[in-house]
Parts: sequence; C-alpha cells; structure tokens
Amino acid sequence: MAKPSEIDEPTREYPEVEDQPTPAPEPRTGMGGFARVLIFTGVVFALIVAMCLGLRAVNVLPGFDNPFSDKTTDRSQPVLLQSMRDLSRYVAADGTFQVIVDLQENRENIPDFLLNKRTLFVGSGTVEEYVDFGQLAEGAVKVDNNDKSVTIELPPPQQGQAALDMERSYVVAEERGLLNRFGDAFRSDPGQQQRVYQLAQQRITEAARASGLDQRARDNTTKMLQGLLTSLGYTSVTVTFASP
Repeated sequence: MAKPSEIDEPTREYPEVEDQPTPAPEPRTGMGGFARVLIFTGVVFALIVAMCLGLRAVNVLPGFDNPFSDKTTDRSQPVLLQSMRDLSRYVAADGTFQVIVDLQENRENIPDFLLNKRTLFVGSGTVEEYVDFGQLAEGAVKVDNNDKSVTIELPPPQQGQAALDMERSYVVAEERGLLNRFGDAFRSDPGQQQRVYQLAQQRITEAARASGLDQRARDNTTKMLQGLLTSLGYTSVTVTFASP
C-alpha cells in the first residue's frame, strides 16, 4: 500500500504560458483602387460611344462620325500616258463571249494532293470587228456624177483582240497541293493567273472567228455607206470588199 507521502498532491499553481505573437492580418484579395478606376473609366467611355452612335443613328447628331469606321487610303500614282495614235477604224460589229477555263498544272507520277495547281475561271470578253478606212487603195472610190453612182472597194474587215471584262470574269475555284501551299507561303506566282487570262483571251478570239462576226461587219459597213451617200444625193452605191 502506498504511503500518503508518495501520493502526488494537486497542482496549486498553473504554469506560466508565454504570450503568443498576434498573427498579421491576411492581405486583401479584392481589386485595388486603381483597377476600379480603370474599369469605371472603360465603362463610362463605352457608354458615351454607344450613346453617340445611337444619337447619330436617329439623326440627332448627323455630323458625328463613327470613330471606329473603316478608312480606305488611295496611294495610287498618277496615270502615265504611254502613247497616242490616230485611228481611222469603223467598228462595224462586236460580240460578247464567255468561256470556262480549267487549267491544271501537275507532275507525272506525283499525287495531286502533293503537287497540283488547278484553276477554274469564267472569262467574259468582247471582240470587235472593224474596217480600217486608212488602208483604202488608190482608186478605191469611183464616182460618176452623171449617173449619181458611187463604187467603193474596201479592205476586208479585221478582228481585234479579245478584251476581258474583269467585272464579269471571276475565279470559281482553285486547287493546290500540299507542296504548292507550302511554297505559296513564301512566294507568290502571279504568272499562274496571267496564264489563265491569256488562255481565256485566246479561246474567245478563236470563237469569234467562227461566229459570223466578219459577215455582220461587212453588212453593217455596206448599210452605213449606202445610207450616208444616198443622203448626199447619190442614187446608186456599190460597196465591195477586197480579198483577205
């Protein structure tokens, strides 16, 4: 049995506890004053712009221009006159033609998805048929005042080069292989487009030769001269064309 002196006595005084330092306040995570000012200024500016645009839309401020409107600057150079010449042509007829050009450039034994250039182009152009009165031969015009008759021998009609109408001509589709696309990223090929235009002009010019435009030009020129000379008092007007 334990002795009474060996039994622990209750603690009469609490041990001293050192003072703990007061923790520092955590930093505030909200937006600072400067950020609030910036946001407020942006909102006010947006409201002002929206209000001004709205007033302009209802014609309250008709003179107010949109500060964010598109602007186009023309830095083209002045037109340079390269040549000038006198013409004695009578344009007797013209025709408007349309052609579809499908031009493809590829390499044999190489798949098209790797190396291929294909352009589908719709070309619209006009071809003129004219008579050049400056090429009249000596003695081509014979006048008989007694009979009131005139005989004229004209040079054969000539056909001009087809002129493409770029407002009515357009590219329908273009196909390029992977290697072509990679090469186009570093260099352009304006010659491809030029070849398409030239091919369209060539096709239209060839089609005009077989369209009967030459005969129409002969008929129109004959009617024009007959009407002109008849109004001058001649009763018989004969118009012929020399052989090409």
